[in-house]
Amino acid sequence: MIKIHKLLGILPILIPFVFACAQDGPYSYKKDDPNGIGKWYMGREIAHVMGFQGMYWLERPEREREEKATKLLENMQLSETDVIADIGAGSGYHVFKMAEKTPEGIIYAVDIQEEMLEVLKLRKRELKARNVQIVKGSEKNVNLPENILDKVLIVDVYHEMGYPMEMMQSIYKAMKKEGKLFLIEYRGEDPSVPIKRLHKMTEEQAVKEMASVGFVLKENIANLPWQHCMVFVKEIH
Repeated sequence: MIKIHKLLGILPILIPFVFACAQDGPYSYKKDDPNGIGKWYMGREIAHVMGFQGMYWLERPEREREEKATKLLENMQLSETDVIADIGAGSGYHVFKMAEKTPEGIIYAVDIQEEMLEVLKLRKRELKARNVQIVKGSEKNVNLPENILDKVLIVDVYHEMGYPMEMMQSIYKAMKKEGKLFLIEYRGEDPSVPIKRLHKMTEEQAVKEMASVGFVLKENIANLPWQHCMVFVKEIH
């Protein structure tokens, strides 16, 4: 039998080893990058979530120049009747721009942070955006009905999802058969993009992860300054 004092002596060695070997379904755990949560999915460490304290980053004046949100919305080819979900809507930077272009449609602004949801509610009242519906999601579910979405927008959020497989499965169910998913991520292949490594993704990694839940890449529109504009559709069986 191992004596207590010997066990205590090996704990500092044993605990990191156990953490590194832990497995939870499709997820594994090991410490690596300080910008990550120590949780891995399909060979990628999940990044820390940007909290509501970073809201200024979402509304920074130079964002249009750096990201060309106007061009992104053109890429989405919005129609007046589109039903769209903005997943990880944050302060609504894209939500209310889309709402203006879809007066007969619905924009679902989905977020999990109460502070972001309160800001969305305030802006909805101020802008009288009657076609915006604010939805509190969870880490594993977007909490939307099945088969209602024409388009889904996920901007610089996917890499922070704590349960990417479950979240994408719930999005898949909420999309119509002919729906399109616009996955926007800073280009991980490009070292000149001034964003931390874990907050970027390569097209190859994104395609691999989306394929695991039934999405295929239709096109990657290469007209944004720093980001991929990857358009995914449901796999046809």
